[in-house]
Amino acid sequence: MDFAGKSVVITGGATGIGFALAKRLGAAGAKVVLCEPRADKLAEAVAGLDALGVEARSFAGDVTDAASVEALADFAWAAHGRIDAIVANAGVGGPRTKVIDSDAEAARALFEVNFWGVWNCIRSFGRRFQAEGLPSAIYATASENALFNAVRTNGGAYVASKHAVLGLMDMLRNEAPDHVEVGVIIPGWVKSDLTRHAEPAMDADAFADRIVPQMESGEFYLVSHPYNVVRMEERWDEAYAAFAKYAPRAPGDEAMDVQTAIESGRPVKRRD
Repeated sequence: MDFAGKSVVITGGATGIGFALAKRLGAAGAKVVLCEPRADKLAEAVAGLDALGVEARSFAGDVTDAASVEALADFAWAAHGRIDAIVANAGVGGPRTKVIDSDAEAARALFEVNFWGVWNCIRSFGRRFQAEGLPSAIYATASENALFNAVRTNGGAYVASKHAVLGLMDMLRNEAPDHVEVGVIIPGWVKSDLTRHAEPAMDADAFADRIVPQMESGEFYLVSHPYNVVRMEERWDEAYAAFAKYAPRAPGDEAMDVQTAIESGRPVKRRD
């Protein structure tokens, strides 16, 4: 998407990755609407963007509340006539405990932001984009933890939530109308409110400088940290080895492949 003259909503947009994306998108000519619950942080962010010559507005809202997200959409459309893109970026780090020892309510609270918050944005904005029939885009921030477990212990709820976001966005890109672009943002270690240590994490502005050109090119995977491929290869090498040993390819095995069956028109029975 060419962001010149476009209007973009960014949740979690007042700090960290969201604010860096707001600055970079603003530099590309976009008008931005920032959303997060803290009015003071929003005011600081809008003032900072105004100083850079970026047209910005703010809405204090909660992505875990579907009605609040719908109110955000109403506000954004009223402010700009229409919105061209949503960046569902809001996220939290959550409990740092082992899976077995995790508090279920804390894990659910994390999913309410990291997963259901994205879902709410997709529903509210996606339905409007679909109805308008105009070029638009839906982006969501996942994590390198959507591709492999960068956090190897004490982060099960967070890692699972980011895996879920990737799966959701991968499904969405197959279902969205042709006029709606879909992209999933894959940060590695970026300096933000979520990171525990500032160094050697990537500067948020440098991260945005890598991501926005990929958004402009219409890519699905919006990536930043080259070493991620090493960790991805480790995961998939192990998986491929398991298949090679216990479920090797054989002539005719495509008959049991769900995607092949669907694309060929053969009925696939659901098992409830």
